[in-house]
Amino acid sequence: MASVRGYFHPKTATGAASLIPSPPWHYSGDLLTVEYRTDPARVRELLPEPLGLADEDPGAVALIWADWQSCAASGEELLDPVRAQYKEAFAVVRCSYKGRTYSRCVYIWVDKDFAVARGLHQGYPKKLGSIHQTRPHPYGPAPRIEAGARFGATLAAADRRLAQTVVTLTGPSGTNGFVNGHPMAHHRWLPSIEPGKGLALDELIESGAASFEAGPAWRGEAELELFEAPTEELARLEIREPIAAYYRQVGVVWNGGTLLESGTSAAE
Repeated sequence: MASVRGYFHPKTATGAASLIPSPPWHYSGDLLTVEYRTDPARVRELLPEPLGLADEDPGAVALIWADWQSCAASGEELLDPVRAQYKEAFAVVRCSYKGRTYSRCVYIWVDKDFAVARGLHQGYPKKLGSIHQTRPHPYGPAPRIEAGARFGATLAAADRRLAQTVVTLTGPSGTNGFVNGHPMAHHRWLPSIEPGKGLALDELIESGAASFEAGPAWRGEAELELFEAPTEELARLEIREPIAAYYRQVGVVWNGGTLLESGTSAAE
């Protein structure tokens, strides 16, 4: 009897065509983070039960651009860059669960199919988009990572621009922000194939970095704009008050998560 292999679809005789390899997944990236405050009610509407608003600063939002290189344990994707390089932009809020504060990604766009597939597995609500950000470089006109350096970033999806920012670095920072500084509380959802049967997969999970390393964090000031679009709702997290912006280069390993609850979601 024939057997098929692969961590994810498509499963084949050899498994070589699988869209993503098995974890652990390794990432090197440049992160540009803009934090601001919105109406806490707009955050609350994105938190299904049993999650609630964070006790402190419940309207805080982080909008993050990331330029990644990623690979599985073998590292072979790094020598075939089309399989390693991708960009993403994502919105993170904070929430509470059983007295503990978590971060939660509520919107995220990526520009490669393998990144979408990883998001389905991890509980990130990934969609395809067009993401660009200024890259630092020690020579020529590109900015250095230093006070006064200016970085731009844009996000678009379905031919509509959703966000844009210009960040000016002001000096070293002891932190890279606080909104995305907790373990993630995500839902993994999959509707039943039978109409009217609800969710076949319904899990609230916790995940985070299995290991993390980073260069110096830099603080900055941001000019941030959000735009309306017919099939996107990022602009509902309207900007009421800027907090700060940050730039940091990081290395991350992701290797699974922990089930918190199963079958209790109010999602439709």
